[in-house]
Amino acid sequence: MKTSTRPAMHTSFSLILSALFALAALSSARAADSPKFSAKEADPRLHAEGEGWALKKAAVTDPSRPRVLLIGDSILGGYHKEVIAALEGKAYVDVWQNPHWQSQKTNEVLGRVLEQGPYDVVHANMGLHGWPVGRIREGTFEPLTKAYIEVIRTKLPKAKILWANSTPARAKGKPGELDPEINANILDQNRMSASVMKQMNVPVNDFYSLLIGRMDLAKTDQFHWTAPAYKILGDAAARSISEALERKP
Repeated sequence: MKTSTRPAMHTSFSLILSALFALAALSSARAADSPKFSAKEADPRLHAEGEGWALKKAAVTDPSRPRVLLIGDSILGGYHKEVIAALEGKAYVDVWQNPHWQSQKTNEVLGRVLEQGPYDVVHANMGLHGWPVGRIREGTFEPLTKAYIEVIRTKLPKAKILWANSTPARAKGKPGELDPEINANILDQNRMSASVMKQMNVPVNDFYSLLIGRMDLAKTDQFHWTAPAYKILGDAAARSISEALERKP
């Protein structure tokens, strides 16, 4: 006499569905509980590009795949999708777009963001929001930048760190010309950050040099760029991140 397998099959299917629903609910709960790290920028010239100031986390389905954290300002808002596309299938990419500058508070927030990892590579940029006079006290830029890198190394001792410097600032209403005051400040900060990165053996993506000869790709405001410029930055970032992942033991 043949025994029907339908009830058993139905039970197994129900169990699988229940497990999938439970997993989906757990993922949703984790996403809801995940800090957004939203922020505000008082200077309207330094508005966010893309989806605003927040931490955007990739959905991790394969725990064995490397994880990457991109840190930056509105410029990151323009090029992060290029990096995500280039690393598709190779690494999960989280994006922390923020309007912060060198400060003890920034370093404290950074520590909390890094706890959303662990990350195998951290590609960081910070600069465009620090040029207004008074935001960074004289003599503190280099020590605070060094402390920033030390936070990453303390939280993620096995991670590879990459730094990207700041892009050129143009004169108001003249996208083909540099702003003499703001750009001079950016150059000074790029010089100081390069010194810190050399001391700490951190490779630098020279975003400034990549775009200084491509002012034709600038938007009409003083700081932001068009899609072809962001493609240049995204390609450079993705290339350096891929190389860093290949060097991971």
